[in-house]
Amino acid sequence: MKKLMISALVAAGLMSGAAVAGDVAAGKAKAAVCAACHGADGIAVIPGYPNLKGQNEQYLVTSINAYKSKQRNGGLAAVMQAQASMLSDEDIANLAAYYASLK
Repeated sequence: MKKLMISALVAAGLMSGAAVAGDVAAGKAKAAVCAACHGADGIAVIPGYPNLKGQNEQYLVTSINAYKSKQRNGGLAAVMQAQASMLSDEDIANLAAYYASLK
């Protein structure tokens, strides 16, 4: 019975997280800073930088949070760590929703 209850709580938590999506319009407004490297349309303007256009929303959230917590290192991670440190959780969700919405 305890396992069933724990499973139900975990499932409810996962579903509630999925239901909370970022605001695409707010993400677009916030993305102006990102455009310098990742392009105004989400296509990178600097070779070696990733394209964000159409990227999986949850992947973007996870990636930005990894930079913010300095779990991602090497290469030019210091640049992204500095940028990510200035973003709130809401900003991250909004940016991820915006870039994921681009097709």
